[in-house]
Amino acid sequence: MKPYLYFFLLFIGHNCFAQAVSEKPAVNDKPALNDKLTKAMQELEADASMRHAIIAFSVVENKTGNLVYEHNAQTGLAPASTQKIFTSCAAFELLGKRYRYTTDIIYKNFNPVPSRSYFIIKASGDPTFGSARFDSTKAATILKNITNRIKAIRLAPVSSQYIVLDSAYRNNSIPGGWLWEDIGNYYGASAQGLNWMENQYDIILKSGSRPGDKVSLVTTKPAGLASDLRIEVKSAEKKSGDNSVVYPEYGSFPSIMEGTIPVNEDSFAVGASIADPQNVFVQQLNNKMKTEGISMFYGFDSHPPLLTLPDSLFTFINLYRHVSPPLDSINYWFLKKSINLYGEALLKTMAVEKTGIGSTENGVELLKDFWSDHDIEKTALHIMDGSGLSPQNRVTTDALVNALLYAKTRPWFSSFYYALPEYNGMKMKSGSIGGVKAYAGYQKASDGKEYTYAIIVNNFDGNSADVVKKMYKLLDNLK
Repeated sequence: MKPYLYFFLLFIGHNCFAQAVSEKPAVNDKPALNDKLTKAMQELEADASMRHAIIAFSVVENKTGNLVYEHNAQTGLAPASTQKIFTSCAAFELLGKRYRYTTDIIYKNFNPVPSRSYFIIKASGDPTFGSARFDSTKAATILKNITNRIKAIRLAPVSSQYIVLDSAYRNNSIPGGWLWEDIGNYYGASAQGLNWMENQYDIILKSGSRPGDKVSLVTTKPAGLASDLRIEVKSAEKKSGDNSVVYPEYGSFPSIMEGTIPVNEDSFAVGASIADPQNVFVQQLNNKMKTEGISMFYGFDSHPPLLTLPDSLFTFINLYRHVSPPLDSINYWFLKKSINLYGEALLKTMAVEKTGIGSTENGVELLKDFWSDHDIEKTALHIMDGSGLSPQNRVTTDALVNALLYAKTRPWFSSFYYALPEYNGMKMKSGSIGGVKAYAGYQKASDGKEYTYAIIVNNFDGNSADVVKKMYKLLDNLK
């Protein structure tokens, strides 16, 4: 055989063999998951509601750690409440699943003047103090326990003042970047040194029978709050839902409520935030003491000069200690019901425990440092708070997936996983603010493979419920 013919046939044979092995093998005649997700993403991006939107999506197979699919996975987008995943995991790791808050009330009597005394409230930033979510934390339970203790030790009738000690917590309780139209509403309740009833109350409204009719205030729950609230809410179409906004008091301007609620409502409840929870707690404790026949006069003192005197001049009585549920129980409600207050409190608590100062800024830096130590770049987490409420937050879907994968390796994972809500038959944390929808979680497919994923959509148009259905259609490919 001529040499050139030999090499020609060898070349042809080699290329035929290479082409055969490079073909994608069919698996039960079904397209590969990557191909299915690519097609589904193309359909989603082609939808009219996504014309001006940006979508980021990342999927990893858990067993191999291999990246299955990514689309804009390194692009920072507003994550809304999926950002809670970073705070939750860090709190488990830095504080521990059994971490508890304590709130102490100490009775301090000035010996030279027996009629002068103080109730010292040593606050710890406990977000569950007075919460209705646990039997032990309910407001009525705590107030009863305190008054029972006062009666048991038979404190003499004196003039007393309250002082709240929470020096580790910075006074600026509202994170930077929160919107003015959010902070007066229940989901905008800020985390303070002393929190009470999750810093929330309900405004009960009565609407008219026709759209445009004025809406009137019936009461508040608890009663007596928002006495200066100005109601500018109007009646709207039936089943139009709650479209009201509570704007907080500012300077000489009273708090105001605007927007709409449906017609023909006799007791329509709208949640609002309490700006000064320590005063509400003191007032409710005073009222409880009166009903129990405890004859004391109570005031509130922010700068008591007597407390600068030596302790030898005072008599101390450890009146009451409240211990919160453990962190894993707090985290359950934090993720399951997406309570922003809990996220901000956990962020500040981590800062107090690790730096001594409970500010949002310290907490944010601590959070970024923590995740940087676990292979998530700081530049992937441009965050302003611990809950995701600020529209200025930016995170990547790649970072969310890596945080979820990290959680799977930790001994507290079962508590974390249990707290994740279920949507569309999938275990995942949701996120929703204006123009933002996001999901991040875990899914076991019908073939037994398990995936970790995150998807964020920013700046979509149209009805959010319709957008959610379209996102579910894409995520269904992981089942």
